[in-house]
Amino acid sequence: MNSGVYIVSTLKANQWVKLTKTVIDNAPIPARGQTFLRDAEIKGFGMRITAQGARAFIIEKRIAGQVRRVTLGRYGELTVQQARLQAQKLLGQIAMGHNPIAEKHRARLEAITLQEAFQDFVRARSSLKDKTLYDYRRYLETAFTDWQRRPLIAITKDQVAALHQQLGTTRGEYYANGAMRFLRSLLNFALAQYEDSTGRGLFSENPVLRLTRARSWFRSERRRTVLTARDLGPWVRAVSGLRSDNPDPFAETVGDYLMLLLLTGLRRQEGAQLLWTDIDFHQRTLTIHDPKNREPHTLPLSDYLEDLFARRYQQRRSAYVFDGTGKKGYLIEPKRWIARVETASGVTFTLHDLRRTFATIAEGLEIPPYTLKRLLNHKMRQDVTAGYIVSDMERLRGPMQKITDYVLKVAGVRATPVIPLGPPSPDTHTPALSR
Repeated sequence: MNSGVYIVSTLKANQWVKLTKTVIDNAPIPARGQTFLRDAEIKGFGMRITAQGARAFIIEKRIAGQVRRVTLGRYGELTVQQARLQAQKLLGQIAMGHNPIAEKHRARLEAITLQEAFQDFVRARSSLKDKTLYDYRRYLETAFTDWQRRPLIAITKDQVAALHQQLGTTRGEYYANGAMRFLRSLLNFALAQYEDSTGRGLFSENPVLRLTRARSWFRSERRRTVLTARDLGPWVRAVSGLRSDNPDPFAETVGDYLMLLLLTGLRRQEGAQLLWTDIDFHQRTLTIHDPKNREPHTLPLSDYLEDLFARRYQQRRSAYVFDGTGKKGYLIEPKRWIARVETASGVTFTLHDLRRTFATIAEGLEIPPYTLKRLLNHKMRQDVTAGYIVSDMERLRGPMQKITDYVLKVAGVRATPVIPLGPPSPDTHTPALSR
């Protein structure tokens, strides 16, 4: 054990000698295991010698009902006299009722910094999404730059409240709330993770609770912006313009990506990381294998998306449907091209607005709530009724096509609705891919 603290047996053979430099230097190295030299003058003081030749001073004493061994230090780093004085001090403290082992453990816990706690947090939360982990690291490096080496116990409620206000002023209220939610999560982990020998935590309560009790969280209304029916025409034309008016092949990729998000309601990362192996051209479906809620999500393709994927497959350049120019290989949020669409259409939007637009259109078309939840891959575990409803792909195909028809009709791309697609036929014209 690296801690230098051991539970030991009193039945081991003892060699009682007066520990001196000469005795230690002449003591034989055991062939295997370890041997002990017990000091004849100070009961509990001794030396451990290992088969590797390591010599270390120790004390042994019954503490809290068990004989415990504490390593004082290596021979050479400590002289015999220094070790003897240190042993007398510790043995005296134990006799007075102190527990140096517990105190040493407590001191180590109280020295844990915010950065060290985050490293333990990441190791314990191995299932964190890459995006979540990226956001957490950014908060640690930007919001808590000056706190990284600060011991957790030194973080006070007043400091939390002051930094929250400061971040709200310098970086925005939404960012400030996000940073403090991250800190709250990290400190909750620390409360459960770090306990001394008596089960006592580092602090009595999470200091971020000050924001809740003082009602100091910034009010942040949930964003509800969507593309209206009036917006759809200019927006779709601007997106189409990326593909037709720009020689850059990356512009076409962005245009197709934006249409995918609008016509499926996928989250931006789900769409960007889509692989060709996720597309089943025979069944006319796409599958997100590791979505936000960890439940694989399969959607049927409308006729427009089927054609989009068939065209892109013929022009494919990598394993990703929407390949990018960065190290990750897939499309990262194309802010420059989004700005071009906004300028050309006069419609300001975020990528998540497209998901909200998909849901709003579906609701307006009176698509049943359970079907909509299935299309959006929202969890329904607490809904007893939903547990009796089985939504297969062909039941979802009609609603998906209905949403596509509405978007294209309102945008002026399709004059009349098409008949919803039925079950896949064996003579489909799209490419065949094996999964």
